[in-house]
Amino acid sequence: MVQKDSTQNKTQVQDSSKSKKQFDVDAVVNSSAADSIIFKVKERKMFLFGSSDIKYKTTELSSENIFIDYNTNELEATGVADTSDTAKVKIKGTPKLTEGTETYEGSKIKYNFKTQRGFISLAKNKEKDQRYEGEKVKKVDKSTYFIENGIFTSCNSDTPHTHFTASSMKVIQKDKIIARWIFMYVAGVPLPVPLPFAVFPNETGRRSGIIVPGFGSTANRGQYFHNFGYFWAMNDYMDLAFTGDYYTKGGYGLRSRFRYAKRYDFSGSFEAGYSKILIGEENDPPALKQRQSDWRLSWYHSQQIDPTSQLNANLQFVSSNFLRNNSIDYNTLLTQQIISGASYSKSWDNSSLSISYNRTQYLNNGNIDESLPNIGYSQNVFYPFRNKNSFADGKQKWYELIGISYSGQFSNVRTKRDNINESKMGALHNLNFNFTPRVGYINITPNFSYQEKWYNKRIKKEIKKVEIKNADGSISNRDTLVTSTINELNFVRTFNSGVSAGTKLYGIFNPNTFGIESFRHTLIPNISFNYTPDFSTNSWGYYDTYYDNDGKPVRYDKFEGQVFGGAGSGKSQSINFSIGNVFEIKMNKIPGDTLKEQKKIQLLNFDLSSGYNLAADSMKLQNLTMNYRTQIGDWLNFYGSSSYTFYDYDSNAKREVNRFLISKGSGLFRLTNFNFSISSTLSGEKFKSDETNKSEEQKTESNPVFNKKDYIALYDNSETPDMTIPWNLSINYNYNLSKYSPTEKTIYSNLGLDLSMNLTKNWRLTFRGSYDFNEHKVSTPQITIYRDLHCWEMNFTWNPIGAYRGFHFELRMKASELKDIKVTKSKGLYSGLR
Repeated sequence: MVQKDSTQNKTQVQDSSKSKKQFDVDAVVNSSAADSIIFKVKERKMFLFGSSDIKYKTTELSSENIFIDYNTNELEATGVADTSDTAKVKIKGTPKLTEGTETYEGSKIKYNFKTQRGFISLAKNKEKDQRYEGEKVKKVDKSTYFIENGIFTSCNSDTPHTHFTASSMKVIQKDKIIARWIFMYVAGVPLPVPLPFAVFPNETGRRSGIIVPGFGSTANRGQYFHNFGYFWAMNDYMDLAFTGDYYTKGGYGLRSRFRYAKRYDFSGSFEAGYSKILIGEENDPPALKQRQSDWRLSWYHSQQIDPTSQLNANLQFVSSNFLRNNSIDYNTLLTQQIISGASYSKSWDNSSLSISYNRTQYLNNGNIDESLPNIGYSQNVFYPFRNKNSFADGKQKWYELIGISYSGQFSNVRTKRDNINESKMGALHNLNFNFTPRVGYINITPNFSYQEKWYNKRIKKEIKKVEIKNADGSISNRDTLVTSTINELNFVRTFNSGVSAGTKLYGIFNPNTFGIESFRHTLIPNISFNYTPDFSTNSWGYYDTYYDNDGKPVRYDKFEGQVFGGAGSGKSQSINFSIGNVFEIKMNKIPGDTLKEQKKIQLLNFDLSSGYNLAADSMKLQNLTMNYRTQIGDWLNFYGSSSYTFYDYDSNAKREVNRFLISKGSGLFRLTNFNFSISSTLSGEKFKSDETNKSEEQKTESNPVFNKKDYIALYDNSETPDMTIPWNLSINYNYNLSKYSPTEKTIYSNLGLDLSMNLTKNWRLTFRGSYDFNEHKVSTPQITIYRDLHCWEMNFTWNPIGAYRGFHFELRMKASELKDIKVTKSKGLYSGLR
C-alpha cells in the first residue's frame, strides 16, 4: 500500500486494535510523514519519508526518514544530505528521540520500541542542567546507557566553557554518571593531569554520596583538606552527614549533622563539632606553639503541634574559641554572645501559657546566664461586672467598664561568674484594673496595678571584723562589709495608681494651591497623674539598715539582685503631660484619573513631654523632652530627639542644683542631650521612569543583540548618567551631643554606607563601611566583587584595614552537583587558623 501526500498535508496511519495482535505491539503506534508513507502489510514493514514522526507510549521519534520492522519491533532513523550544502557534508533532518523528560539526538538511531534498547551514532543528550554526548550510545535497559568517547558538561552553551571527556561512560538515569580516565577542559584547554575515574550525580534533590573536600594551605598549619565526608539520605524524612578536616602540620576537625523533617508538622537538626589545633613542634618555646581543643553542640527544632500550640528550640553550646578558630564569616567572628532558647506556648481564647529555657553565653569571659524553667501565664482583659444585654444595647453602667487583666511568671535563674555558680528563683504576679469612661470628647482612664513577688531568700548586710592577710604575712582584723544570704520565704507587695486624660483636636486649612487640597494639624494633648508609695520605709519591711565604718546608717534593699528585683524607694506623686503634633497634607486628585487614590503625605511628627513630681524634696520639675520625625517620600527618613533641663549647674559640686535657670537670667532651660539620625535607601528602580522602560523596550526590539542594561553607558554619548542599571545604596548618618554641664560636651557622629552595584549583567560590586568623625577614620570597610562566568562564578571579599583585615578569593562551578570543584585563596581574617 502506498500513500502520497503533498508537503503541506501530512498523512497519519494508526494501527487498529486488531493489528495489535498481528504485529505483537501492546499499544497504538501513531505515525506521520510529510512526503510519503509506504506500508507493506505482508512483510510487516513501514517506510516514512520526509519530516517523519513516530509516537509510541511515552516515546517520540522525529527524523527525515524512518524505517520500521514489525517482525523485530525495531526501527531505524536517519537524516539526509543537505542539498544546499555544496560540500555535501551537512545532514538535515537528523533523528531526535524523546523518552519522558530526556531527549537524544544523533546522526543515526536504531531502536527497539518494545525492549526500549537502542544504538545512537554521534549522540547528544540534554536533561535539565546537564548534557552528555558521545560517538556511540548504546541503551541496554530503560535507564542505563553506555557511551563511547563521551563528553559530559553542565554548561548550556553550544560550545561549553567547561566539560569532561572520557573514553567510556555509563549513564544511569536519575542516579549517576560513571566514567574512567577523565580529562577536564576549561575554555577548550585540557588540564594536564587526568582522573582515573569519576562519579557525577545525575539525580535532583537529596542523595547519598561522598562529600568532596576543599583544599588549601595556611602558613601555620600547612596544607589541608576541608569538609571531606559522607552524606547519607536515610529516607524522605531524615539525613545524616559526617565531615572532617585535616592539616599536614597538625590538627584535625570532625563534624556531624543529623536533620529530620515532616512537612506541615516539624523540622529540626542536631549538629556536633570537635577540632584539635596543633601549631608548632613539641620543642618550640610556648610562644610559638599552640595546643587547643574546641567543640560545639547545637539543636534546632520547630513544631506546630496544633493551631494553638507550638514548640521551638534553638540551642547552641560552644567552647569560647570555637567560632574564632573555625569560621571565616566576618559577622560570626565579631560575635561575643551565643543566645539560645527553647519554648513551648499554648493559647486559648482569652489566655496563654508559655514555658521556656533561655541561655546566654559570653565568649569573651566565659560567663553564663541561664534560666530554667521560665513559666508565664497571662489572662486578657475581662469585665466581671458587664451585662451582656446592656452591652448589646449600648447602655452600660459605669461599673461595667471596669476591666481586669492578670499575668504571672515563675523563673529559676542560674549565673556563672568567674567559675562561681549562683542560683535564684522567684515568682511574679501582676493584677491590673482599668476603667475607661468617655466624657464628651475626652478619654479618661483611671488605673490601679498590684504586684506581688515571691522569693525563697533575701540578703543581710553588716560590718564585721574580717581577718586579712597583709603583704608581710601578718594577720590583721579589718571592718568589712559582709553580705550574707538568708534562706526564707518572703513576699514583696507593691502597688501604684493613676489617672490619665487625653483627646484629639484638629485644625484644617484648604489652600487649594500648588496641588495641595488641604493641610491638617492634629493636636494630641495628654495629662496623667501617678502615685507610688515609698516602699523603703520601715513600715513595709522591705529595706534594712547597716552602719558603715563612720557609724552612719545606710539603707539597703533586702531583695536587691533577685530575679524580679525588690521594691522601689522614694515616694512618687508625679504629674506628666505630653503634647503630640501631626502635620499632614492631602494632594489634589488628578482630573480624569479614577484608578489612583488621593495622595496623603505626613510632613512631621513632633512631640513634647515633661512632668512634675509633687513628692520630691527638690528639683521636682522633670526634663523637657522633644521628639521629631519625618519621611520625605521613599527617599529620606529623619528622626531626632533632644532633652532640656530647667535647673542650674554647680561647676564646683559638678551636679545640678535646686535653682531654676530663669532665676539667674540664664534662660528658661538648657540643652543636655541632642541626637538625630538620617537614613536613605536609593536604587536604580526608583529613578527609572515609565518613559525609560518604554524607550529601552523599543531599543531592545529594534536590536535584540544589544541590550543597554548590560553595560554602563559604554556606547552612550549623552552626559546624563544611566540610572537604570541595577544598584542599591543605603546611607545612614548618626549624630549625638551630650552636654550634662554647660562647659563640657561629648560629640559622636558616624556615617554608614552600603552600596551594591551591577557594573554589567555579570559584574557586581558591593561596598560596606562606616566613617567615624571622632576618630577621623574608616571603620570595618568590606569590598566584595562578584563575577558571573556563565557556568562558573567568582567571589572576592576584601577587608583592607582593621583587626580583621584580609581577603578571600573563590572561583567555583555553579552547578550544584559540581560546586566542590573550586579554587580558593585566603589571607588574614579568612585564613585564620585553617
